[in-house]
Amino acid sequence: MNLYDLLAARFPANRSKPCFLLSDGRAISYGELESGAAHVAGRLSAGGVGPGDRVALQAEKSPESIMVYLGVLKAGAVYLPLNSAYTAAEVDYFLGDAEPKVFITDPPAWVAEARAQPPMAASVPREDGDLASLIYTSGTTGRSKGAMLSHGALAANALALHEAWGFTPDDVLLHALPIFHVHGLFVALHCALLSGCPMVWLPKFADADVLSGLDRATVMMGVPTFYTRLLDNPGFTRAKAEGVRLFVCGSAPLLPSTFAEFEARTGQRILERYGMSEAVIITTNPLDGDRIAGSVGYPLPGVELRIGGGEQTGVIQIRGPSVFSAYWRMPEKTAEEFTADGFFITGDVGRQDADGRVWISGRAKDLIISGGYNVYPKEVELVLDELPGVTESAVIGVPHKDFGEGVVAVVMGKGDEAAMIAEARRQLAAYKAPKRVVFVDELPRNAMGKVQKNLLRQTYATLFDA
Repeated sequence: MNLYDLLAARFPANRSKPCFLLSDGRAISYGELESGAAHVAGRLSAGGVGPGDRVALQAEKSPESIMVYLGVLKAGAVYLPLNSAYTAAEVDYFLGDAEPKVFITDPPAWVAEARAQPPMAASVPREDGDLASLIYTSGTTGRSKGAMLSHGALAANALALHEAWGFTPDDVLLHALPIFHVHGLFVALHCALLSGCPMVWLPKFADADVLSGLDRATVMMGVPTFYTRLLDNPGFTRAKAEGVRLFVCGSAPLLPSTFAEFEARTGQRILERYGMSEAVIITTNPLDGDRIAGSVGYPLPGVELRIGGGEQTGVIQIRGPSVFSAYWRMPEKTAEEFTADGFFITGDVGRQDADGRVWISGRAKDLIISGGYNVYPKEVELVLDELPGVTESAVIGVPHKDFGEGVVAVVMGKGDEAAMIAEARRQLAAYKAPKRVVFVDELPRNAMGKVQKNLLRQTYATLFDA
Protein backbone atom coordinates (compact mmCIF):
# COMPACT_ATOMS: atom_id res chain seq x y z
CA MET A 1 0.00 0.00 0.00
CA ASN A 2 0.93 3.66 -0.10
CA LEU A 3 3.21 4.28 2.90
CA TYR A 4 1.05 7.29 3.81
CA ASP A 5 -1.96 5.03 4.35
CA LEU A 6 0.02 2.75 6.67
CA LEU A 7 1.09 5.71 8.79
CA ALA A 8 -2.29 7.46 8.80
CA ALA A 9 -4.06 4.24 9.81
CA ARG A 10 -2.12 4.39 13.08
CA PHE A 11 -2.93 8.02 13.87
CA PRO A 12 -5.00 8.29 17.08
CA ALA A 13 -8.76 7.91 16.65
CA ASN A 14 -9.08 11.25 18.42
CA ARG A 15 -7.31 13.44 15.88
CA SER A 16 -7.18 16.33 18.34
CA LYS A 17 -4.37 14.53 20.16
CA PRO A 18 -1.13 16.51 19.81
CA CYS A 19 1.46 15.37 17.31
CA PHE A 20 4.04 18.19 17.57
CA LEU A 21 4.78 19.84 20.92
CA LEU A 22 6.66 23.01 20.02
CA SER A 23 9.21 24.84 22.15
CA ASP A 24 7.03 28.00 22.16
CA GLY A 25 4.28 26.10 23.96
CA ARG A 26 2.05 25.51 20.93
CA ALA A 27 0.82 22.07 19.91
CA ILE A 28 -0.13 20.86 16.44
CA SER A 29 -2.61 18.00 16.41
CA TYR A 30 -2.72 14.86 14.33
CA GLY A 31 -5.84 16.29 12.68
CA GLU A 32 -3.92 19.37 11.57
CA LEU A 33 -1.09 17.17 10.26
CA GLU A 34 -3.54 15.02 8.31
CA SER A 35 -5.36 18.06 6.92
CA GLY A 36 -2.11 19.75 5.90
CA ALA A 37 -0.90 16.61 4.09
CA ALA A 38 -4.21 16.28 2.25
CA HIS A 39 -4.08 19.89 1.04
CA VAL A 40 -0.43 19.50 -0.03
CA ALA A 41 -1.34 16.39 -1.99
CA GLY A 42 -4.27 18.25 -3.58
CA ARG A 43 -2.08 21.15 -4.61
CA LEU A 44 0.59 18.86 -6.03
CA SER A 45 -1.97 16.90 -8.02
CA ALA A 46 -3.61 20.08 -9.33
CA GLY A 47 -0.16 21.22 -10.45
CA GLY A 48 0.39 18.09 -12.50
CA VAL A 49 2.55 16.15 -10.03
CA GLY A 50 1.80 12.46 -10.25
CA PRO A 51 3.25 9.03 -9.47
CA GLY A 52 7.01 8.89 -9.82
CA ASP A 53 7.52 12.67 -10.04
CA ARG A 54 10.13 14.00 -7.63
CA VAL A 55 9.40 16.77 -5.13
CA ALA A 56 12.46 18.32 -3.46
CA LEU A 57 12.50 20.22 -0.18
CA GLN A 58 15.32 22.28 1.31
CA ALA A 59 14.32 24.22 4.39
CA GLU A 60 14.73 24.54 8.12
CA LYS A 61 12.92 21.96 10.23
CA SER A 62 9.23 22.64 10.80
CA PRO A 63 5.95 20.73 11.25
CA GLU A 64 4.96 21.99 7.78
CA SER A 65 7.96 20.12 6.34
CA ILE A 66 6.35 16.90 7.57
CA MET A 67 3.02 17.92 6.06
CA VAL A 68 4.86 18.30 2.75
CA TYR A 69 6.57 14.92 3.16
CA LEU A 70 3.30 13.12 3.90
CA GLY A 71 1.48 15.04 1.17
CA VAL A 72 4.09 13.97 -1.37
CA LEU A 73 3.57 10.33 -0.36
CA LYS A 74 -0.22 10.70 -0.48
CA ALA A 75 0.03 12.13 -4.00
CA GLY A 76 2.09 9.10 -5.09
CA ALA A 77 5.14 11.28 -5.80
CA VAL A 78 8.74 10.82 -4.63
CA TYR A 79 10.11 12.83 -1.70
CA LEU A 80 13.63 14.29 -1.98
CA PRO A 81 14.89 15.97 1.23
CA LEU A 82 17.99 18.16 0.95
CA ASN A 83 20.28 19.29 3.73
CA SER A 84 19.40 22.84 4.71
CA ALA A 85 23.12 23.67 4.87
CA TYR A 86 23.81 22.82 1.22
CA THR A 87 25.11 25.71 -0.88
CA ALA A 88 23.47 26.80 -4.12
CA ALA A 89 26.17 24.98 -6.10
CA GLU A 90 25.54 21.75 -4.18
CA VAL A 91 21.79 22.05 -4.62
CA ASP A 92 22.26 22.55 -8.37
CA TYR A 93 23.85 19.10 -8.58
CA PHE A 94 20.93 17.40 -6.80
CA LEU A 95 18.30 19.26 -8.81
CA GLY A 96 20.10 18.43 -12.03
CA ASP A 97 20.46 14.77 -11.12
CA ALA A 98 16.98 14.14 -9.68
CA GLU A 99 15.06 16.57 -11.92
CA PRO A 100 12.24 17.30 -9.45
CA LYS A 101 9.02 18.75 -10.80
CA VAL A 102 8.66 20.92 -7.67
CA PHE A 103 11.32 22.44 -5.39
CA ILE A 104 10.05 23.79 -2.05
CA THR A 105 12.12 26.12 0.13
CA ASP A 106 9.46 27.64 2.42
CA PRO A 107 7.17 24.86 3.69
CA PRO A 108 5.05 27.06 6.03
CA ALA A 109 4.17 29.41 3.16
CA TRP A 110 3.70 26.53 0.74
CA VAL A 111 1.33 24.69 3.08
CA ALA A 112 -0.61 27.87 3.78
CA GLU A 113 -1.13 28.35 0.02
CA ALA A 114 -2.03 24.67 -0.38
CA ARG A 115 -4.91 25.09 2.06
CA ALA A 116 -6.65 27.13 -0.62
CA GLN A 117 -6.62 23.99 -2.79
CA PRO A 118 -9.21 21.22 -2.30
CA PRO A 119 -7.69 18.41 -0.21
CA MET A 120 -6.97 15.04 -1.77
CA ALA A 121 -9.40 12.53 -0.30
CA ALA A 122 -7.90 9.13 -1.12
CA SER A 123 -4.20 8.47 -1.53
CA VAL A 124 -2.85 7.55 -4.95
CA PRO A 125 -2.45 3.74 -4.88
CA ARG A 126 1.15 2.52 -4.75
CA GLU A 127 2.76 -0.91 -4.88
CA ASP A 128 5.46 -2.12 -2.48
CA GLY A 129 8.17 -1.70 -5.10
CA ASP A 130 7.16 1.83 -6.14
CA LEU A 131 9.62 4.60 -5.28
CA ALA A 132 8.69 6.66 -2.19
CA SER A 133 11.84 8.63 -1.48
CA LEU A 134 15.20 9.47 -2.96
CA ILE A 135 17.89 9.88 -0.28
CA TYR A 136 21.28 11.12 -1.39
CA THR A 137 24.20 9.61 0.48
CA SER A 138 26.33 11.86 2.67
CA GLY A 139 28.91 12.25 -0.06
CA THR A 140 31.98 11.95 2.17
CA THR A 141 33.80 10.55 -0.86
CA GLY A 142 33.04 11.07 -4.53
CA ARG A 143 29.72 12.07 -6.02
CA SER A 144 26.61 11.69 -3.88
CA LYS A 145 24.39 8.81 -4.97
CA GLY A 146 20.60 8.77 -4.74
CA ALA A 147 19.40 5.69 -2.84
CA MET A 148 15.96 4.67 -4.12
CA LEU A 149 13.73 3.66 -1.18
CA SER A 150 10.36 2.11 -1.97
CA HIS A 151 7.07 2.28 -0.09
CA GLY A 152 7.53 -1.37 0.89
CA ALA A 153 11.11 -0.88 2.10
CA LEU A 154 10.25 2.07 4.33
CA ALA A 155 7.12 0.33 5.65
CA ALA A 156 9.02 -2.87 6.50
CA ASN A 157 11.71 -0.99 8.39
CA ALA A 158 9.26 1.25 10.24
CA LEU A 159 7.14 -1.67 11.42
CA ALA A 160 10.20 -3.67 12.52
CA LEU A 161 11.57 -0.74 14.54
CA HIS A 162 8.21 0.11 16.08
CA GLU A 163 8.02 -3.45 17.36
CA ALA A 164 11.70 -3.79 18.35
CA TRP A 165 11.72 -0.62 20.44
CA GLY A 166 8.32 -1.17 22.06
CA PHE A 167 6.58 2.04 20.99
CA THR A 168 3.04 2.66 22.29
CA PRO A 169 0.53 5.55 22.11
CA ASP A 170 1.66 6.50 25.64
CA ASP A 171 5.17 7.38 24.47
CA VAL A 172 6.46 10.90 23.91
CA LEU A 173 9.44 11.16 21.55
CA LEU A 174 12.04 13.89 22.01
CA HIS A 175 12.88 14.81 18.38
CA ALA A 176 15.89 17.13 18.04
CA LEU A 177 17.30 15.50 14.88
CA PRO A 178 17.41 17.05 11.40
CA ILE A 179 14.77 15.76 9.00
CA PHE A 180 16.80 15.73 5.78
CA HIS A 181 18.38 12.40 6.76
CA VAL A 182 16.95 8.91 7.37
CA HIS A 183 17.57 9.11 11.14
CA GLY A 184 15.24 12.01 11.84
CA LEU A 185 12.87 11.54 8.90
CA PHE A 186 12.29 7.78 8.78
CA VAL A 187 13.62 6.23 12.00
CA ALA A 188 12.35 8.73 14.57
CA LEU A 189 9.32 10.14 12.77
CA HIS A 190 7.88 6.83 11.57
CA CYS A 191 8.12 5.25 15.04
CA ALA A 192 6.13 8.15 16.50
CA LEU A 193 3.52 8.27 13.73
CA LEU A 194 2.95 4.50 13.86
CA SER A 195 2.26 4.93 17.58
CA GLY A 196 0.08 8.02 17.23
CA CYS A 197 2.17 9.54 20.01
CA PRO A 198 3.31 13.15 20.53
CA MET A 199 6.78 14.46 19.71
CA VAL A 200 8.66 17.17 21.57
CA TRP A 201 9.62 18.88 18.31
CA LEU A 202 12.86 20.85 18.54
CA PRO A 203 14.38 22.66 15.54
CA LYS A 204 17.85 21.53 16.64
CA PHE A 205 19.78 20.33 19.68
CA ALA A 206 19.96 23.14 22.24
CA ASP A 207 20.86 22.17 25.81
CA ALA A 208 18.10 24.15 27.51
CA ASP A 209 15.36 22.92 25.16
CA VAL A 210 16.49 19.29 25.38
CA LEU A 211 16.75 19.36 29.17
CA SER A 212 13.25 20.85 29.33
CA GLY A 213 11.96 18.31 26.81
CA LEU A 214 13.28 15.40 28.87
CA ASP A 215 10.71 16.27 31.53
CA ARG A 216 7.96 15.22 29.08
CA ALA A 217 9.69 12.56 26.97
CA THR A 218 9.76 8.78 27.29
CA VAL A 219 12.09 8.16 24.33
CA MET A 220 15.02 10.17 22.99
CA MET A 221 16.87 9.50 19.74
CA GLY A 222 20.17 11.16 19.00
CA VAL A 223 23.68 11.06 17.60
CA PRO A 224 26.77 10.66 19.85
CA THR A 225 27.26 14.44 20.04
CA PHE A 226 23.85 14.80 21.71
CA TYR A 227 24.91 12.50 24.52
CA THR A 228 28.36 14.01 25.03
CA ARG A 229 26.78 17.46 25.23
CA LEU A 230 24.25 16.26 27.80
CA LEU A 231 27.01 14.70 29.89
CA ASP A 232 28.94 17.98 29.76
CA ASN A 233 25.92 19.80 31.22
CA PRO A 234 25.61 19.64 35.04
CA GLY A 235 21.86 20.09 34.62
CA PHE A 236 21.64 16.60 33.11
CA THR A 237 21.07 14.54 36.24
CA ARG A 238 19.74 11.09 37.02
CA ALA A 239 16.43 12.75 37.92
CA LYS A 240 16.25 14.39 34.46
CA ALA A 241 16.61 11.00 32.79
CA GLU A 242 14.39 8.90 35.03
CA GLY A 243 11.18 9.49 33.03
CA VAL A 244 12.80 8.35 29.77
CA ARG A 245 12.47 4.62 29.15
CA LEU A 246 14.79 4.52 26.13
CA PHE A 247 17.78 6.47 24.84
CA VAL A 248 18.73 5.49 21.27
CA CYS A 249 21.97 6.45 19.51
CA GLY A 250 23.12 6.10 15.92
CA SER A 251 24.43 7.73 12.71
CA ALA A 252 28.01 7.59 14.04
CA PRO A 253 29.86 5.26 16.46
CA LEU A 254 29.30 5.86 20.17
CA LEU A 255 32.53 5.80 22.19
CA PRO A 256 32.54 3.10 24.90
CA SER A 257 33.64 5.81 27.36
CA THR A 258 30.46 7.81 26.57
CA PHE A 259 28.37 4.66 27.01
CA ALA A 260 29.97 4.00 30.42
CA GLU A 261 29.73 7.61 31.61
CA PHE A 262 26.07 7.80 30.59
CA GLU A 263 25.26 4.64 32.54
CA ALA A 264 27.14 5.95 35.59
CA ARG A 265 25.23 9.25 35.44
CA THR A 266 21.73 7.93 34.73
CA GLY A 267 21.68 4.23 35.55
CA GLN A 268 20.56 3.59 31.96
CA ARG A 269 22.36 2.03 29.01
CA ILE A 270 22.09 3.77 25.65
CA LEU A 271 20.66 1.53 22.92
CA GLU A 272 23.04 1.69 19.95
CA ARG A 273 21.91 0.63 16.50
CA TYR A 274 23.40 0.51 12.99
CA GLY A 275 21.93 1.85 9.80
CA MET A 276 22.61 3.70 6.56
CA SER A 277 20.77 5.60 3.85
CA GLU A 278 20.52 2.48 1.69
CA ALA A 279 18.71 0.35 4.27
CA VAL A 280 17.59 2.68 7.10
CA ILE A 281 18.17 0.48 10.22
CA ILE A 282 20.00 -2.84 9.87
CA THR A 283 20.79 -3.97 13.42
CA THR A 284 19.81 -2.91 16.93
CA ASN A 285 20.72 -3.74 20.48
CA PRO A 286 17.81 -5.33 22.34
CA LEU A 287 15.12 -3.38 24.15
CA ASP A 288 15.00 -6.16 26.75
CA GLY A 289 18.38 -7.76 27.20
CA ASP A 290 22.01 -6.80 27.48
CA ARG A 291 23.26 -3.77 25.56
CA ILE A 292 27.01 -4.03 25.16
CA ALA A 293 29.27 -1.03 24.54
CA GLY A 294 30.84 -1.19 21.08
CA SER A 295 28.28 -3.61 19.65
CA VAL A 296 25.42 -2.51 17.39
CA GLY A 297 23.35 -5.54 18.37
CA TYR A 298 21.48 -8.04 16.23
CA PRO A 299 20.00 -7.88 12.71
CA LEU A 300 16.39 -6.69 12.65
CA PRO A 301 13.80 -9.35 11.85
CA GLY A 302 13.77 -9.91 8.09
CA VAL A 303 17.36 -8.73 7.62
CA GLU A 304 19.89 -11.32 6.45
CA LEU A 305 23.44 -10.33 7.37
CA ARG A 306 26.72 -12.01 6.51
CA ILE A 307 30.43 -11.22 6.46
CA GLY A 308 31.87 -11.17 2.95
CA GLY A 309 34.85 -13.32 2.02
CA GLY A 310 34.15 -15.99 4.59
CA GLU A 311 36.57 -14.38 7.06
CA GLN A 312 35.89 -13.62 10.72
CA THR A 313 36.20 -9.89 9.98
CA GLY A 314 35.17 -8.48 6.62
CA VAL A 315 32.74 -6.29 4.72
CA ILE A 316 29.16 -6.60 5.94
CA GLN A 317 26.60 -7.69 3.34
CA ILE A 318 22.83 -7.50 3.83
CA ARG A 319 19.65 -8.62 2.13
CA GLY A 320 16.03 -7.99 3.10
CA PRO A 321 12.80 -6.10 2.44
CA SER A 322 14.09 -2.74 3.71
CA VAL A 323 17.17 -2.57 1.44
CA PHE A 324 17.05 0.10 -1.27
CA SER A 325 16.15 -0.81 -4.85
CA ALA A 326 19.02 0.84 -6.74
CA TYR A 327 21.10 3.99 -7.06
CA TRP A 328 19.24 6.63 -9.04
CA ARG A 329 20.35 6.61 -12.68
CA MET A 330 23.52 4.66 -11.83
CA PRO A 331 22.96 1.10 -13.14
CA GLU A 332 26.67 0.26 -13.23
CA LYS A 333 27.25 1.48 -9.67
CA THR A 334 24.18 -0.45 -8.52
CA ALA A 335 25.48 -3.64 -10.15
CA GLU A 336 28.87 -3.17 -8.44
CA GLU A 337 27.31 -2.84 -5.00
CA PHE A 338 25.22 -6.04 -5.08
CA THR A 339 26.42 -9.63 -5.09
CA ALA A 340 25.15 -12.17 -7.59
CA ASP A 341 22.74 -13.58 -4.99
CA GLY A 342 21.28 -10.17 -4.13
CA PHE A 343 23.20 -9.04 -1.04
CA PHE A 344 24.05 -5.34 -0.76
CA ILE A 345 27.73 -4.74 -0.01
CA THR A 346 27.56 -2.09 2.71
CA GLY A 347 31.21 -1.04 2.68
CA ASP A 348 31.29 -1.32 6.48
CA VAL A 349 33.84 -3.69 7.95
CA GLY A 350 32.77 -5.77 10.93
CA ARG A 351 32.26 -9.15 12.48
CA GLN A 352 29.40 -11.19 13.91
CA ASP A 353 30.16 -13.12 17.08
CA ALA A 354 28.91 -16.57 18.02
CA ASP A 355 25.92 -15.01 19.77
CA GLY A 356 24.92 -13.18 16.56
CA ARG A 357 25.89 -9.71 17.76
CA VAL A 358 27.42 -7.40 15.17
CA TRP A 359 30.56 -5.31 15.82
CA ILE A 360 31.62 -2.57 13.38
CA SER A 361 35.34 -1.96 12.72
CA GLY A 362 34.98 0.93 10.27
CA ARG A 363 34.54 1.59 6.58
CA ALA A 364 36.29 -0.63 4.04
CA LYS A 365 37.68 2.48 2.38
CA ASP A 366 39.23 3.43 5.73
CA LEU A 367 41.13 0.13 6.00
CA ILE A 368 44.88 0.81 6.27
CA ILE A 369 47.39 -1.55 4.66
CA SER A 370 50.76 -0.86 6.25
CA GLY A 371 53.73 -3.01 5.31
CA GLY A 372 51.34 -5.57 3.88
CA TYR A 373 49.34 -5.89 7.10
CA ASN A 374 45.68 -4.87 7.50
CA VAL A 375 45.07 -2.26 10.19
CA TYR A 376 41.46 -1.59 11.22
CA PRO A 377 41.30 2.02 12.51
CA LYS A 378 38.63 1.27 15.11
CA GLU A 379 40.93 -1.12 16.97
CA VAL A 380 43.59 1.59 17.32
CA GLU A 381 41.04 4.31 18.17
CA LEU A 382 39.65 2.25 21.05
CA VAL A 383 43.10 2.19 22.63
CA LEU A 384 43.83 5.89 22.06
CA ASP A 385 40.41 7.07 23.23
CA GLU A 386 41.09 5.66 26.69
CA LEU A 387 44.31 7.66 27.16
CA PRO A 388 44.36 10.75 29.42
CA GLY A 389 43.72 13.99 27.56
CA VAL A 390 42.08 12.34 24.55
CA THR A 391 38.52 13.39 23.74
CA GLU A 392 38.30 11.41 20.50
CA SER A 393 40.70 10.03 17.92
CA ALA A 394 40.50 9.34 14.19
CA VAL A 395 43.06 6.91 12.75
CA ILE A 396 43.92 7.14 9.05
CA GLY A 397 46.47 5.83 6.59
CA VAL A 398 48.57 8.24 4.53
CA PRO A 399 51.25 7.56 1.90
CA HIS A 400 54.56 6.24 3.29
CA LYS A 401 57.54 5.38 1.09
CA ASP A 402 58.55 2.30 3.14
CA PHE A 403 55.21 0.90 4.29
CA GLY A 404 52.85 1.97 1.51
CA GLU A 405 50.63 3.57 4.14
CA GLY A 406 51.69 4.89 7.51
CA VAL A 407 49.26 4.84 10.44
CA VAL A 408 48.45 8.35 11.68
CA ALA A 409 46.28 9.26 14.65
CA VAL A 410 44.51 12.63 14.56
CA VAL A 411 43.57 13.33 18.16
CA MET A 412 41.08 15.78 19.61
CA GLY A 413 42.69 16.78 22.89
CA LYS A 414 46.18 17.08 24.30
CA GLY A 415 49.03 14.76 25.17
CA ASP A 416 52.57 13.68 24.44
CA GLU A 417 53.04 12.17 20.99
CA ALA A 418 55.90 9.84 21.92
CA ALA A 419 54.14 8.61 25.06
CA MET A 420 50.92 7.87 23.13
CA ILE A 421 52.77 5.93 20.45
CA ALA A 422 54.61 3.95 23.13
CA GLU A 423 51.36 3.09 24.92
CA ALA A 424 49.72 2.02 21.65
CA ARG A 425 52.72 -0.24 20.93
CA ARG A 426 52.34 -1.73 24.40
CA GLN A 427 48.70 -2.70 23.77
CA LEU A 428 48.82 -3.46 20.03
CA ALA A 429 51.04 -5.19 17.52
CA ALA A 430 53.76 -2.76 16.44
CA TYR A 431 52.44 -2.46 12.86
CA LYS A 432 49.07 -1.22 14.20
CA ALA A 433 50.51 1.54 16.38
CA PRO A 434 50.50 5.11 14.98
CA LYS A 435 53.76 6.33 13.51
CA ARG A 436 52.61 9.90 14.11
CA VAL A 437 50.05 11.57 16.38
CA VAL A 438 48.63 14.96 15.39
CA PHE A 439 46.62 17.05 17.87
CA VAL A 440 43.63 19.15 16.75
CA ASP A 441 40.87 21.17 18.41
CA GLU A 442 38.08 19.64 16.30
CA LEU A 443 37.65 16.75 13.88
CA PRO A 444 35.89 17.47 10.56
CA ARG A 445 32.39 15.99 10.47
CA ASN A 446 29.51 15.69 8.06
CA ALA A 447 25.95 16.77 8.85
CA MET A 448 25.25 13.61 10.88
CA GLY A 449 28.38 13.85 13.00
CA LYS A 450 30.50 11.26 11.18
CA VAL A 451 34.20 12.09 11.06
CA GLN A 452 35.23 12.84 7.47
CA LYS A 453 38.38 10.77 7.24
CA ASN A 454 38.73 11.55 3.54
CA LEU A 455 39.39 15.19 4.51
CA LEU A 456 41.94 14.11 7.10
CA ARG A 457 43.72 11.95 4.53
CA GLN A 458 43.90 14.95 2.20
CA THR A 459 45.15 17.26 4.96
CA TYR A 460 47.93 14.94 6.12
CA ALA A 461 48.79 13.30 2.78
CA THR A 462 52.35 14.67 2.83
CA LEU A 463 53.06 14.05 6.53
CA PHE A 464 55.74 11.43 5.79
CA ASP A 465 57.25 13.15 2.74
CA ALA A 466 60.08 14.65 4.78
